[in-house]
Amino acid sequence: MKELEDIVRAYHNACQQGLKTALATVVHVEGSAYRQPGARMLVTENGTLTGAISGGCLEGDALRKAQLVILQQQPMLVTYDTNDEDDATLGVGLGCNGIIHILLEPVNAAVPGNPLALLQEAIAHRSPAVLVTLFSLRQRKGPQPGTCLLLGANGQTVYPIEDRKLQQAVMADAQVALDTHTSFTKTYQAGNNHFTAHTAYLPPAVQLLVAGAGNDVMPLIKMASLLGWRTIVADGRPLYPTKARFPDATQVVLAKPAQLLSAVNPDAYTAVVLMTHNYNYDLALLAQLLPLPLPYIGVLGPAKKLQRMLNELMENRIPVSRQQRARIHGPAGLDLGAETPEEIALSVISEIKSVMSATAATSLRERNTTIHPREQQIILQQVL
Repeated sequence: MKELEDIVRAYHNACQQGLKTALATVVHVEGSAYRQPGARMLVTENGTLTGAISGGCLEGDALRKAQLVILQQQPMLVTYDTNDEDDATLGVGLGCNGIIHILLEPVNAAVPGNPLALLQEAIAHRSPAVLVTLFSLRQRKGPQPGTCLLLGANGQTVYPIEDRKLQQAVMADAQVALDTHTSFTKTYQAGNNHFTAHTAYLPPAVQLLVAGAGNDVMPLIKMASLLGWRTIVADGRPLYPTKARFPDATQVVLAKPAQLLSAVNPDAYTAVVLMTHNYNYDLALLAQLLPLPLPYIGVLGPAKKLQRMLNELMENRIPVSRQQRARIHGPAGLDLGAETPEEIALSVISEIKSVMSATAATSLRERNTTIHPREQQIILQQVL
């Protein structure tokens, strides 16, 4: 989500300067690649790049082709074969061993449903969305509709797709992606026409609420902000939760536990870390957090502290269900041997990322499968 926000911001800056732009999107990958389908990069006519479509090996050539797209105002589908070690354009020995298909689209600010308008709408709300990019692998010189459909949780859509049956089929699959929280690629055949759609599920950015505004919270907020997370710092002590102390925070709140949640509106994409070093504050806030559908609640400190808190909740007739207990992580963080505030922040951030991604926090060298599931790259087929 951070990359999309950076791209939208760069687009607005380009518009203010009167610069034309193009959007590059990785729409399909065969084999291995540094970036997966859905990765995007904004190119301005003066050569400025925002975002990335590879580890740096494709950007130079994509820049030149994107400038041609801007000049001609016609989309272009480009294929890069990184298996070819003799390719003088990309360089020798890239090591990706994959074929990467990238769609280049000119962006016309005067068109309401242009690709950047859809991206802006996708990130404007803290709710999931599905973005569809339509292209043709078989008819590369034919029409390339591009970024054409946005479906949000509120049901709003934009779909300048001329073929009505194709529009209905793509819309139905977008709803499936929204309901199942999945992304996939699918080809639709209508007579002699074949269009492929990359249907991407876009969850909101992670929101991190940290209860506590001590010095040890500062590196945690900095790291989370670097990742593009929405960050909230809260404390009940007037001198601690200030914008001067936490310039990277999205929101700084002075509040007691009873008033905090109404001021920050935590949602299903919010992680909370209790690190006020005030036992009563943490305990009171934990009692309010339990009923919420939060994926992660971290409690800084020793395991016996958390157990004491759970025991007190039970004594006060506040039951903790098995599902609620599973979402509480205490001591918070991964076992990285962390000691300093910065190392502890890295440990906590890593655990939150693992939970949010529903992955096991293990070394990649221990994996017996590919890093990125190959089933995401298979193109499904549907005849209309």
